[in-house]
Amino acid sequence: MRKAFYLAAFVVAFPLAVQAQGVFGGAARGAENGGRVAGPPGAVVGGAVGAVTGGVAGLLGIDQRPRFRQYVVQEHVPSYRWGGRVAVGETLPVEGVTFYEVPAEYGVHGYRYTVINGEPVLVDPHTRRIVEVVQ
Repeated sequence: MRKAFYLAAFVVAFPLAVQAQGVFGGAARGAENGGRVAGPPGAVVGGAVGAVTGGVAGLLGIDQRPRFRQYVVQEHVPSYRWGGRVAVGETLPVEGVTFYEVPAEYGVHGYRYTVINGEPVLVDPHTRRIVEVVQ
């Protein structure tokens, strides 16, 4: 009986805990911890897998994405034309791309946004890597 109670409590509490932590935090921790996985010298083994596993849903919550996309449209941020893929993990060029502050109300700290080929994206400003394509 006690096991059933704990299992039910876990099933209810786990999704709430995951949501509270933020998916991207899981991606960052997954990449960091996954990077410790043993692999051949020079191989990137666990980091990418950890990041994908930890951050499947992205930085913004599902309910925030349409609202953030609308915010970007209203800001009239110019779109940077780029020949590369607009996808998570792609690194943007050093020159020509302008990054903008994400308003605090979205809870995305330490990241910036820009528009690439008409698509709003969230970017790690230190590495210039796309961390989320806002659809």
